[in-house]
Amino acid sequence: MKQTVNTMFGGKEISIETGRMAKQADGSVVVSCGNNVVLVTAVSSKRESGLDFFPLTVEYQEKFYATGKIPGGYFKREGRPTNDAILTCRLIDRPLRPCFPDGYNYETQIIATVLSSDGQFPVEILATIGASSALHISDIPFGGPIGSIHVAKIDGKLIANPSVEEIESSAVNMIVSGTKNGLLMVEGESEFISEKEALEILKYAHEQLAPVFKAQDELREKTGNVEKRTFEPKVIEADFRSQVEEFLKPKVEEGMNIKHKLDRYAAFDAALKEAREKFTENIEDKDLKKQRESETNTILGDLKYDISRKQVLKTGSRIDGRSTTDIRDISCEVGLLPRAHGSGLFTRGETQVLGAVTLGTSVDEQIIDALQGTLKKKFLLHYNFPPYCVGETGRTGGQSRREIGHGFLAERAISAILPDYEKFPYTVRIVGEVLESNGSSSMGTVCSGCLALLDAGVPVKGNVAGIAMGLIKEGDDVAILSDILGDEDHLGDMDFKVAGTREGITALQMDIKIDSLTFDIMEKALEQAHAGRNHILDEMEKVMKTPRGEISEFAPRVTTIQIKPDKVREVIGAGGKVIKGIIEETGVKIDIEDSGKINVASSDPEQAKKAIQMIEDICAEAEVGKTYKGKVVKTTDFGAFVEILPNTSGLLHISEIAHERVRSVDDFLKEGDEIDVKVLDIDRAGRMKLSRKALLEKEDA
Repeated sequence: MKQTVNTMFGGKEISIETGRMAKQADGSVVVSCGNNVVLVTAVSSKRESGLDFFPLTVEYQEKFYATGKIPGGYFKREGRPTNDAILTCRLIDRPLRPCFPDGYNYETQIIATVLSSDGQFPVEILATIGASSALHISDIPFGGPIGSIHVAKIDGKLIANPSVEEIESSAVNMIVSGTKNGLLMVEGESEFISEKEALEILKYAHEQLAPVFKAQDELREKTGNVEKRTFEPKVIEADFRSQVEEFLKPKVEEGMNIKHKLDRYAAFDAALKEAREKFTENIEDKDLKKQRESETNTILGDLKYDISRKQVLKTGSRIDGRSTTDIRDISCEVGLLPRAHGSGLFTRGETQVLGAVTLGTSVDEQIIDALQGTLKKKFLLHYNFPPYCVGETGRTGGQSRREIGHGFLAERAISAILPDYEKFPYTVRIVGEVLESNGSSSMGTVCSGCLALLDAGVPVKGNVAGIAMGLIKEGDDVAILSDILGDEDHLGDMDFKVAGTREGITALQMDIKIDSLTFDIMEKALEQAHAGRNHILDEMEKVMKTPRGEISEFAPRVTTIQIKPDKVREVIGAGGKVIKGIIEETGVKIDIEDSGKINVASSDPEQAKKAIQMIEDICAEAEVGKTYKGKVVKTTDFGAFVEILPNTSGLLHISEIAHERVRSVDDFLKEGDEIDVKVLDIDRAGRMKLSRKALLEKEDA
């Protein structure tokens, strides 16, 4: 039976409906706001997956009919997900995942389908609310509800769930998810906001979520408070666990004092091998042996989790011996790659990222076929995480969702410092090559990308750095960790990345693995991150603080000129003939806007100068009293027509050819002759009166 709840959310009414569409799914809802409609389904298998992790997948499908459009391309149907769609999948997945019970390993899938969109409400927010609602009303074990909100800041005022147009003019673009108790996830960018402002935004976001939680609870009541499936996490036999723990504990404690990651992992692998030989080698039952081997792995993981956390909370000492606020050793280099337009190598402990900058023209902009229309991107950041960076083998080629997400975070962090396109008319591409990874390679990409921009001579608005913060919380005992290792991310309760300049924050990303995070902890984490970020900037600026005075000799030089808009057609020519001719003759790249703004790009200054001169010649207008070298294009009984500028001719009357009486124009001039003439007059219709005689008089004088 169809059930619907309505609520006001950030000043706009949303409705959550169930019982009409996709009724065979375990949970299915349609979330609407105005002309924006998203269908979200949740299905969880009744059979265990046999995996030792929770196999949750989230899919976000954009249908072009949602905006009344037909997809581009040859096949004219929706293809692989766009980067934005993949990022939305992650935005839905990340706050949902910690709300499932530990040990739940049943394959679970969330599918959000955009059915209608007008750009006046962020559909990714509807999709996240829909995912939570579908799970909440189903029998799938889920500790919700959760809510999500998009926050913008325009003219100093916070706005909930802004439209596409409002986001473009906003100083803040942030998505916040949480439960009734606190925050679960933060993702966003800003224009140099302070830590205090960031905290105010997060508090505002959480306050606005209250109606969303209430609406989902109301929908669950209307659908009969469906009983959740009985789920019992696997329990390891107590006697077997105690024996293995007693054997492994001293080995894990010893391994936790090994600072180098690969050596530490080798010690744990050796301990696991010894434990298996001791406790599972002689088991004859194959199924039982496989079970015991898996349980031994689990026990080792549990010991690593408990020992590392207790070590920090009791002694304040971390896996690699640092205190909670210490930053690993940092080294920076620039100018490593001769032909790249800028390069920077950033190494922090066992995390190393090579950043490379390439400068291009408008031709190099990325064109995206999106629901709201065709978009163009002038700044691109691509993040690569090859298997060798963690000492492993694996497939290469193509980008994982993780790579797309990490790259987008770094892109957001750096975009705020890029110069305005009017002042620096380049398409900018940064590639972050992760060469080693042991904690926060995305923030390492921010730092290497900034160094590469400085090396490329890009006039950035400030230097930007990033840091990853962690958290260990047991009851009232709390430790906030600066510059976390990969193990501290895995074994901790929070992964909180903060990027920015000395003036303020440019990007935030937070994921919580516990129920929620209080604002007191959030405030301390932001303060600690600010100190760490400034320390990293200090180390970076020892190597390079300001951009190089000029761009690379291999980068195109872009010169901007302005012509009258009504001259654009003449520069382009019929079928683009004129501009193509200029490009072929000079080898430059030319970008013309309807406003008359022209960007000429070339790595050869002489050819760029030549192209500009050709354009200026086309656009030049005659001036009264000025002398021009013209070409006779036609003779008549009453005079000659002389072209003094491209596509610009005037009349040289027979009386203005010479001092003496001219009986026949052909006695003095022929078509193709080049002569000097003076402009005597230009009437309102643009007709010019020329004189050759006036110049002869000057010569006689």
